[in-house]
Amino acid sequence: MPQSALGRARDLWAGLARVPVAFPASGDVTVVVSPGSSLCPPGWTGVVALDGAILATVPAAGLVEPVRSALLGLGAADLARLPAHLPALDVLGPATLAYLDTADFTRHHLPAPDIPGPTTPGHLAAAPVTAGVERLPVDHPAIRALLSSVPEEEAAESGLEEIGSAAYAVREGGDAIAAAGFRPWLDTAAHVSVLTAPRYRGRGLARLAASAAVADALATGLLPQWRARPEPSRRVARALGFREYGAQISLRLQPQASAAPR
Repeated sequence: MPQSALGRARDLWAGLARVPVAFPASGDVTVVVSPGSSLCPPGWTGVVALDGAILATVPAAGLVEPVRSALLGLGAADLARLPAHLPALDVLGPATLAYLDTADFTRHHLPAPDIPGPTTPGHLAAAPVTAGVERLPVDHPAIRALLSSVPEEEAAESGLEEIGSAAYAVREGGDAIAAAGFRPWLDTAAHVSVLTAPRYRGRGLARLAASAAVADALATGLLPQWRARPEPSRRVARALGFREYGAQISLRLQPQASAAPR
């Protein structure tokens, strides 16, 4: 019987801890020392909550007990409060973690009259994937222009520059007005990224582009993963059939961290 999306997600994050560890059972907290952890930036503390269980990695043994103490009794929805219980110098997140089982996938199509196809000739790399979507290399000028149309921080947050798949683009004329793709993680997950040009938002284009990227990921046997903070991004994921199973947060702690009293 195929493993569920949640089971695969647990195995994924245990592998990203970069030390031998199993994701704990629901209700449990596991904290391990892993200076090379991929749950967080180097030297940071990484925390992942999935389905009522928490796995955390710390860069030094002295942080194990303070971090574990701070995490006891917390759930995914509580991770935003974690920095208040630890001496955090910097924080990334929290972001929700959502995953997709094949049976839950809702594919989106857009009627061709709503979004015209490309009118500029010469795009030899472009091959139609579904109505209104083209498959482009991530270094295609149209994708680079889309990334340049938003602030640098927003472009980085989208993750579109880091994808390892093709870029699935919705174009109007020769311009990419929305695009999505994914970056493989441990040959297990497809971390989905999506970006829509500001003046085209609210038209369902993110769902359209991301739908093509997710279909590609599923076709190659990968587990689609959606990590997001803003509610509009989370709505796109839910529209495609993703289920939110937990959250992730990273903290840069003082070396002699201690948990604050609750």
